[in-house]
Amino acid sequence: MSGPDNRFTIEALVLAFSPPEVPTERPTAEMMQVADRISRHWTSTEVGAWRPGSEIHKREVCRMFRETFNPYRPSAIDWPELTPQELHGVTSLPIWDIAVQTEGKARLRFAAYANSMADPEMRAAIMLNAWEENRHKEVLSKLVTAYGIPLAAEPAYRSPSDVEWSYLVTGYSECIDSFFAFGLFELARQSGFFPMELVETFEPVVQEECRHILLFANWLAWHRANLPWWRRLRFELRVAAVWLFIAWERVGLARSIDAEGNGNGRDSNFTVTGAQAVSPVEIRFRDLIMLCLRENDRRFAGYDRRLARPTTIPWLARLVLWITRPWTQDGRRPRVQSESRG
Repeated sequence: MSGPDNRFTIEALVLAFSPPEVPTERPTAEMMQVADRISRHWTSTEVGAWRPGSEIHKREVCRMFRETFNPYRPSAIDWPELTPQELHGVTSLPIWDIAVQTEGKARLRFAAYANSMADPEMRAAIMLNAWEENRHKEVLSKLVTAYGIPLAAEPAYRSPSDVEWSYLVTGYSECIDSFFAFGLFELARQSGFFPMELVETFEPVVQEECRHILLFANWLAWHRANLPWWRRLRFELRVAAVWLFIAWERVGLARSIDAEGNGNGRDSNFTVTGAQAVSPVEIRFRDLIMLCLRENDRRFAGYDRRLARPTTIPWLARLVLWITRPWTQDGRRPRVQSESRG
């Protein structure tokens, strides 16, 4: 399953996949605004509650993912011209190697899992997810080319030998990374660490990650509900092992980052390096966690409330806030406030 021939087969599946619609003409500002609004707001026309794992639950989850598709094209992105200071800030971030490799791994892992699925609707939704991960890689490739950012040679991407394990690791990792990325992205926007034009250029990619983990959370609820009890027990043990694996992997990544923010982390995430990248902005730890929570809630707010949301990381974040509250010296509000947008 993990040989090079199979990797090429999986890559071919991603490249050959036909997304809902990608216009060939260069989009206007109005077209991009409409597409962005559609991508972050969706409510089902079905009435009543959905039982997790039911046919209607699966159908509406897949419909949501299909109908909120944003048809932007990486080749049509106009990368803004940066001042020398802004260019230095962007090119000096120690995240680009990990970011590109993250998307390279995710597209293969999602596509491999989708290819193993029997259900055609869910298979198509997860394959679209893989296609979008590949598009994220294209966006990052265009960015590093536009701004002359040097990258280390990409490793040889391998098709997973255990497709379910790889899908779980990547899905849960995205839930963790996206939670912190939402807050860090907003922090960078408010602080001016990134120029506003570049923030707006990346906004569709960040919101797309919200859709990805929304799909993962609902696949998880659907998959769990349809397992017989003996397979469900094995699956839950595997999920616990995934969390332990991710925790161990991230401890290793944190140790690989030096005082300059450089490192040779092999993990497919950039939460740690992303936090260090915006460290010039002064913000207390609790303020950052609260900002991440607000941004997480804001980005999910436009989707039908009957859809499952990722809950573990927000719950842990609130637990940390509760535990650390006695050690705070004042009750002041966070110095960085999230605005009500989109």
